[in-house]
Amino acid sequence: MRSADVLTQLTTPLMGSAYPVGPYRFARREYLNITYRTDPEAMRSVVPEPLEVGEPLVRFEVIRMPDTTGLGDYTESGQVLRVSLDGQPADYIHCMYLDNAPAIAVGREASAYPKKLGSPRLYTDSDTVVGTLDYGTLRVATATMGYKHHSLDHAEAHAEITAPTYMLKIVPGYDGTPRICELIRAEITEIEILGAWSGPARLQLFEHAMAPLADLPVRQIVSASHVLTNLTLPTPKPVHDYLTQ
Repeated sequence: MRSADVLTQLTTPLMGSAYPVGPYRFARREYLNITYRTDPEAMRSVVPEPLEVGEPLVRFEVIRMPDTTGLGDYTESGQVLRVSLDGQPADYIHCMYLDNAPAIAVGREASAYPKKLGSPRLYTDSDTVVGTLDYGTLRVATATMGYKHHSLDHAEAHAEITAPTYMLKIVPGYDGTPRICELIRAEITEIEILGAWSGPARLQLFEHAMAPLADLPVRQIVSASHVLTNLTLPTPKPVHDYLTQ
């Protein structure tokens, strides 16, 4: 393969790319979101500057994605932290665990999503929406919410999902020092809310060395939502370079 042809490739392995070119459109993407108050100091210890922490709010989310262009069918779970930058409220994605290799690869390489392999599930058990996350063979999170107890205003659901989102991208060089170390911003704009509900909710986090969600302990459940959407992932943009600033 000529050098010019190498430069036309999206990613490796050659002739069997780890993921296809986007954009990535999600049909009937389903969220279970539980927002809780955590320990302020624990949250400040994991939020990178220049982001700032006000009220120590964390959103635990489980997302079912049965129909994704190019990536297929998968489920994802993680923690999103409420932050601000220059006085503007935003979200910071702290961790994500999912069960789809192309989605892990494209999330880390083409963007800055902090993705790791895990086994999340989102399903309905009788009158309860259930979200779980296993890491290896061990359970690290269990979330439950009453099934469609109350209709949620679509504008409120839209605002929750389309908040500006920040992520930290770190790519090491061959000597182990950072080659890329940036804060990345993305914001979902192409979205259709198909349905949204709220209800009573509970969340359990279990200690695990390699999936330390419980390091941000649950102090108080603030709100919960169950949202069904169609959306397109946005193109991320770097906003802060730690190597030069």
